Amino acid sequence: MATTETVYEINDIPLDEYHISLNEALFHNANGYIGVRYNFEEGYPQEYNFVRSQYINGFYDFTPMKQAENLYGLVNEKQTMLNIADTQAIKLFIDNEPFSMFSGTVLSSRLWLDMDKGITVRKVVWRSPQGKELELTVTRMASFDQLSLFTIEYEVLPLNFSGEVLIESGHNGEVLNYVDPDDPRMACEPMQHLTPLMCEIKEGESYITSVTSRSGLEVCSCVKNILLQEHRQEFLINGYHAICQFETEAIQGEKIKLIKYAVFCDTIRYENAKKQAELEMAKAFAVPLVDLYKKQEEYLAAYWENCLIQIDGDPELNRATRYSLYQLIQAIGKDRYCNIAPKGLSGDGYEGHYFWDSEMYIQPFFTVTNPTLTRNLLENRYATLDLARENARILGHRRGALYPWRTIMGRECSGYFPSGSAQYHINGDIAYAVVAYYLATKDLAFMQEKGAEMLWETARLWMETGNFYEGKFHINDVTGPDEYTCIVNNNYYTNIVAQYNLRWAVKIYQLLKTSAGFDALKAKLDLKEEEMADFQKAADNMYLPYDEKLKINPQDDSFLQKRKWDLATIPKNKFPLLLHYHPLHLYRHQICKQADTIMAHFIMEDAQSEETMFNSFHYYEKITTHDSSLSYCIFSLMAARLGMADKAYAYYELTAKLDLTDRHGNTANGIHVANMGGNYLAVVYGFGGFRLKEQGISIAPILPGQWAGYCFKLSFEGSRIRVHVGKEQCVISLENGDAKKITVYGKEYLLKDMLFIDRPSLSADDK
Repeated sequence: MATTETVYEINDIPLDEYHISLNEALFHNANGYIGVRYNFEEGYPQEYNFVRSQYINGFYDFTPMKQAENLYGLVNEKQTMLNIADTQAIKLFIDNEPFSMFSGTVLSSRLWLDMDKGITVRKVVWRSPQGKELELTVTRMASFDQLSLFTIEYEVLPLNFSGEVLIESGHNGEVLNYVDPDDPRMACEPMQHLTPLMCEIKEGESYITSVTSRSGLEVCSCVKNILLQEHRQEFLINGYHAICQFETEAIQGEKIKLIKYAVFCDTIRYENAKKQAELEMAKAFAVPLVDLYKKQEEYLAAYWENCLIQIDGDPELNRATRYSLYQLIQAIGKDRYCNIAPKGLSGDGYEGHYFWDSEMYIQPFFTVTNPTLTRNLLENRYATLDLARENARILGHRRGALYPWRTIMGRECSGYFPSGSAQYHINGDIAYAVVAYYLATKDLAFMQEKGAEMLWETARLWMETGNFYEGKFHINDVTGPDEYTCIVNNNYYTNIVAQYNLRWAVKIYQLLKTSAGFDALKAKLDLKEEEMADFQKAADNMYLPYDEKLKINPQDDSFLQKRKWDLATIPKNKFPLLLHYHPLHLYRHQICKQADTIMAHFIMEDAQSEETMFNSFHYYEKITTHDSSLSYCIFSLMAARLGMADKAYAYYELTAKLDLTDRHGNTANGIHVANMGGNYLAVVYGFGGFRLKEQGISIAPILPGQWAGYCFKLSFEGSRIRVHVGKEQCVISLENGDAKKITVYGKEYLLKDMLFIDRPSLSADDK
């Protein structure tokens, strides 16, 4: 099979611990509900320290969090995403010789991800120590059509022998989470989160039900194995480990095929997990596997139809971009019970917590390609609004809601509050996402039912946090996106998203005040006209730091007072800095982990002049380490916004390949999903110049010299728009839906069918 831009593959699969762990993440299978790392079905040598991992999005247990000083309001308990029952194990024995990539001779091997078919495939040609040769093909799928379902199709082709074959398919409920005491982004203490309650065989299916140690949630997994050849079958149960054994005869040149179905259900979503697992397995088994594959392809065909980015003249970067978009649909939760973790469902990094990443890096992609999924994410935030109110009270606020910096079920999980709970900008980020969804869809019903309440409650929090001083509204003692500069006054990013939040709280109030049900909503929240006036006053007088000498927006009030630290003098083995320097040492320097003020210039570009944004870009570029995976994409986007196409391309190449090259050295713990959303932002909002604002949508594309052209798609108010950017011309097509107004290079057009717009003359940098 030839490599195409829809397939990501490796040949001669590396068998060292580093690459095995890395590929477990890169080739994982997920659908937003379940995630399965790509562990070899047959396992690894005992000396290899791997955890076979499978996850359910939003399924968690509570874990104690020790505080050195147990001050009031500090978090002493967090939530952790769990490794659920292992359903991957399949062991193969040929005349009592076990198949293993680590014994005998691997004659050839290949592992690939097909992003059109939604499957991963491993193909191995292997010679046993006694000279028997076989070809093994393993196809894995996490179904987008039936979210509970994971399948393995296991094919063995004897090449030079006939003989006895034994296949053991395992289902193990005795599992632990992966821990790394040396990495603060990982859980550091092993503990038994899941206790198996029951393991049974029923009508040829194995069921394992487990309960969490503290949250009281249950999960049930069910496995059914089908061997298509004539065989002898036996079930064994060893504790909470069910094994299905098949004995059959191998005939040279004839395939042996095992199909393994696994389904997962939990009591977050269902009253009775085991009963639902029975129903899910019956549903899965009622459809031939070939039809399940077809449904997978149909789902992805519709997905790519809405969102595909195509880069002409750069196949490697095009494939990396497509890989990113594929991982986004694998990661995003498909119901209101979950959201998107920074690692998706590919690993244990950040323990499955949800951050601002979802709203600011990932939702912008779905908002303009598949807004229904964005609505699900916002409904998940709405479902935890009462806990956000509770969190605000813990932090001393009498009114409003403060969303936790990191969470699964709605309570704060951040143990180190200076770079965690102090990031109040999470409120502005969620408000920004609510408004963006409304601007893209005009879904007034959602605003009436949920969105407006979120905007008003988050706006109230700013009034509680900030205060007027010498006529300006100041917000003190918070942390912005840059976690190398914590607990500061008037972080520019925080203040500007607070301003946006406050303004839109007033706008939505005015929009809804004549609607049915408004009086009941107003009474529920005790809203008053005077409160809206206070919101408007604070927004109009928001203090936004500005330095007259440098003509930039300082990151915060004290940032420019600090000593500079030349990045070139820092040894390369000291990055990321957070793992090698005390936080206070970092806080006392002009050094940034990631884009902060630059990010603010992206989302609120109308707040400052071109000169200010240009100066800020160059100032912060020199002092940003990009230790966060969220950084390169924003610098790429803003470089494009400011007309620096070559620089934008250089940053984009770094961000698009970040996981495929393991640039941060921690992809083995899980891919960087928010960065992948950032890849979309860099192309569409950066090179494409796309903006979604109250006035409507606009584009102002530039073309980097390394590309022959590119295209992207957008959904706006129910219409799908395709933009193709060529060397001399932009072609904008209305693929479906009603005609829409669109602004191109500052001029408004009515898009009814197709527009042909000449690109402006190229700048020297654009060339």
